[in-house]
Amino acid sequence: MDIDPAIAKSLGFPKPAYTVVERERRWLCREVPFERIVRTETIVDLYVTGTRLRLREARPHNGDPAMLRFSRKADVDPKTRLITSIYLPEHEFAVLAAALPGLRIRKLRHRLKAPRGVVLSVDEFQGALAGLRMVEAEFDTPERMASFPMPDFAIREVTDDPRFSGGHLVEHGLPEDL
Repeated sequence: MDIDPAIAKSLGFPKPAYTVVERERRWLCREVPFERIVRTETIVDLYVTGTRLRLREARPHNGDPAMLRFSRKADVDPKTRLITSIYLPEHEFAVLAAALPGLRIRKLRHRLKAPRGVVLSVDEFQGALAGLRMVEAEFDTPERMASFPMPDFAIREVTDDPRFSGGHLVEHGLPEDL
């Protein structure tokens, strides 16, 4: 981990061995580039009230098993966050999903063909956030993140705008100036 251990500890991540660094940039996009899709899944996120916890159900459309996890995230800065996750079997996931208070977001996530060292996906939000499409790029190094160009189907970068984080969107809805 290349995050200062004191910063990680102050954010509630005292054991770096169990923590992943996520480097991410986000853009609004006008369309989904369907010709670049390699996989689609339906994601339902439960943002647990009063916490940095999220319960995620990710069900691939190809029939593969669902990825069910309970995660905690904390931002180091707008582009970098620390994450720790527990992967769950269906029955344990169901217990938490029924018992935890919070708000849910539902979206389709389309994984796209991307350059090596980059994970690129487009989220098509559903329900109250219908019409919102965001492309996210995740990077394995800060250098790749800094040099990555805006995707050709994107409109504008919103990485530094906290109104476009999942936690803010689930609580406050779409920004008025969208």
